[in-house]
Amino acid sequence: MKKRALGPPRRDRGPKVEKKDRPKRDKDPNSLANRALREDLVMLACLEAYGAVRHDGRLADRALDFTLRRDKHLYSQERRAVAERVYALLRKQRLVDYLADVKVKGFEALVSSRKDIYRFAISRVLEGEDVSLVVQTQGMPGTDASWLKTLSHGRAKLMELPELERFAIEASIPDFLAVKLLAELGTEARLVGDAMNKRGPLCARTNPLKGTREEVQRLLEAEGVKVSPTLLSPFGLILETRTNVYALKTFKDGYFEVQDEGSQLLGMLVDAPPRKVIDACAGAGGKALQLAAQMKNRGEIYALDVEERRLEDLKLRARRAGVHNVRIQVIAQGPEAEEQLVKLNGQAERVLVDAPCSGSGTYRRKPDARYRLTEAMLAEHVEKQKVLIARFAKLVKPGGRLIYGTCSLLREENEGVIEHFLASHPDFQLTPATPWLGEALAAQTTREGMLRLYPHRHDTDGFFGAVLVRKAK
Repeated sequence: MKKRALGPPRRDRGPKVEKKDRPKRDKDPNSLANRALREDLVMLACLEAYGAVRHDGRLADRALDFTLRRDKHLYSQERRAVAERVYALLRKQRLVDYLADVKVKGFEALVSSRKDIYRFAISRVLEGEDVSLVVQTQGMPGTDASWLKTLSHGRAKLMELPELERFAIEASIPDFLAVKLLAELGTEARLVGDAMNKRGPLCARTNPLKGTREEVQRLLEAEGVKVSPTLLSPFGLILETRTNVYALKTFKDGYFEVQDEGSQLLGMLVDAPPRKVIDACAGAGGKALQLAAQMKNRGEIYALDVEERRLEDLKLRARRAGVHNVRIQVIAQGPEAEEQLVKLNGQAERVLVDAPCSGSGTYRRKPDARYRLTEAMLAEHVEKQKVLIARFAKLVKPGGRLIYGTCSLLREENEGVIEHFLASHPDFQLTPATPWLGEALAAQTTREGMLRLYPHRHDTDGFFGAVLVRKAK
């Protein structure tokens, strides 16, 4: 019998309920919306998922998926509550720990599960929940939770700290990252910190191969999903109704993909013609599908990646989207990749290098990633980015374009990589992104001719994009 990662054994949850007496599982994500949460079950699931991340080192999305798949007795709104509370705590983990140390006597000496209960209580209050409700629903005795009413005292003590230390704690990021963001953005760094610690909107990219944005919007609204057009991307929709989007018929029929608005703008920079295009770090293929739509399913897209599993996902997604001009190729991680790609040298009209990076622009969606990033890992990312852009630049034909992008906020992964590349590749030149975004959009989203998106300015994930043209011989 498998052991549960956290929480009491099932035998301690009360008398066994016969199958015929158990509540039916809520299959409709929009039903039972007013049913009171069974807070004991929600808390157990929260502790299990959060413990798997914090104490066992698992990725947050996988830990939640594992927990919620196993706890099939939870209703849809309870499952959402678990996910939202776990992510909210992860986003503000350093701040929560600071307040716990200040307000809870003997906090460090407590067992992990008790610490985590207090952490969730603090996080929920920080998210705006009523203190009395939090105390009641988490089963905390009044005397054990009186300190929750005085969290403002802990915030006051935080204000006494030096600026750098205070910013790192309030933004819940590593100290070295706080230094870099303050150097990059100055006083705006605090706005970035606030934005990365809020839940981002759920954004869809409509599939022009299946229908216009207006048509997809009507289909979603017919399924009971409230949507609104994105402000920047001409292909995006914000899904405002909280639901399981992957269960929607509109999704299953390939009318849209879940893709952040910032990522959609990076894809727009490619402006892929219906000839030979390469997505050099394709992953699961979100941008490859976007490029296929740009190409109207004509020409060839080479989707390259080192992970075969992710490319298998692309095959499924392409079939659903009605895309049939993608050619998938698994490549080696090291220099051997250049031998595999020699036949493509100088052949591509466009090469997109959406490089692996720190992911600092996506921390509102992947909050646990910030706690795993180290200075050494960041330096490794930068060196790898320099290798990748040089490797895939060889595939660009004279007169063709190389598009380099990341989901990072950090200059050294973005402009720094471009400057290093241009210094050793005089046959390439940087060109403004304006023609592919349009004057109005470029005015909002570019800096020094390069795409620069920030959560606090654009309500997108943080993205960078640069367009480089290979000079004609």
